[in-house]
Amino acid sequence: MQRFLNFLFVILLSSGILISCDEVIDPELEKAEPVLVIDAWLNNGAGAQQILLTRSQPYFENSLPSGVSGAVINVIDQNNKVYSFGETEPGVYQWISGGNEVFGQVGFTYKLSVQVGSELFTSEAKMGRVPAIDSITFFLEPGGQFFDNLYQAQFWATDPLEPNDAYWIKYFKNGVQQLKPNEIITAYDAGFSKGGNFNGVPFIFPIRAAINPFDEDKDGRIKSPYVIGDSVSVQIQSVTEAGFNFLNEVRIQTDRPGGFGELFATSLANVSTNIKNTNANGSVVLGFFNVGEVTSLGRKFKNLDELSEN
Repeated sequence: MQRFLNFLFVILLSSGILISCDEVIDPELEKAEPVLVIDAWLNNGAGAQQILLTRSQPYFENSLPSGVSGAVINVIDQNNKVYSFGETEPGVYQWISGGNEVFGQVGFTYKLSVQVGSELFTSEAKMGRVPAIDSITFFLEPGGQFFDNLYQAQFWATDPLEPNDAYWIKYFKNGVQQLKPNEIITAYDAGFSKGGNFNGVPFIFPIRAAINPFDEDKDGRIKSPYVIGDSVSVQIQSVTEAGFNFLNEVRIQTDRPGGFGELFATSLANVSTNIKNTNANGSVVLGFFNVGEVTSLGRKFKNLDELSEN
C-alpha cells in the first residue's frame, strides 16, 4: 500500500509540474562581465584561414556578439615559421595563402598567440591526420505511418590502423552547412568514443549516416533528407582529444530539450577551453584552438538508380 501511495505521489507531483510549465517565466539572471572568446579552428584546406574574436553576452541576448578589434594574432609552428593573421573586419582575422601554399603540416605542433591590449593569450595544438573519403552513397528507408520514403546519404571512409585519431565531421546540403546543435558530428577512430576499439575499420553506421538533415513539414511529418537534384558534401577534420571533448560539450550545452525534459538536462555551464591568459590573475578567456588536416568529397543525387543497400 505504501509503495502505491508513493507512486501516486510521484504522479501527482509530475502532473503539477506539467501544469505549472504552462506559465511563462522570465527569470532575471545575474549580470556578468563580458569575457573574451577566441574561435580558432584552423585546417590545411585551400583558401584563407580565419580566427574570430568576440565577447560573451547574456544568455537571452537576441543579437550577434560584437567583434573585438585591434588584436595582434600569430600562429607559430615548431620550426618557428610565423603565420600572421590580419584583421579584415571587426573581430575577424585571416591568414591568406600566398600562391598555392596551404596552412600547416600533419604532425607539426602549433602555438597560438593573441595579444589583446596588455594581455597575451596562448595555446598549443598538434595537427592530426584524417582518412580519405572513399565515396558517398544514397539509400532508401521505406515510408511508414509517420513518414514517406526517406532518401538518405552516408559517407564511406576507413580510419587508420593505429588508434587515437579524433574527428569533426561537417556536412553541407546544396552548399549550405548544416549547423543545428544535434548536427555536430564527432568520431573517435571510427566509433563514438575513446576505447571503443574501432580503429582500422570503416566509420560505423550511425556516424557515417549522420549526414542527413531531418526536418518536418507543416503537418508534422518527417521530410526526406534528400530528393533527386540535391547535393551533399562531407568534410572530415582532425581534432585533438581535447577538441573532441570540447565539441561534445558544445553539443550537450546547446542541444536543449526544452519543456519538461529540461528538468533532467545537464545544467548550463561554460564549455572547457585550451586557451589561457599568460597572466594567471588576468581576465578570463573562452573558446578553443585546433589545427587539423581536412579531407572532403561531394556528390549529387541524380536518380533512383543510384540507391544502394543500407
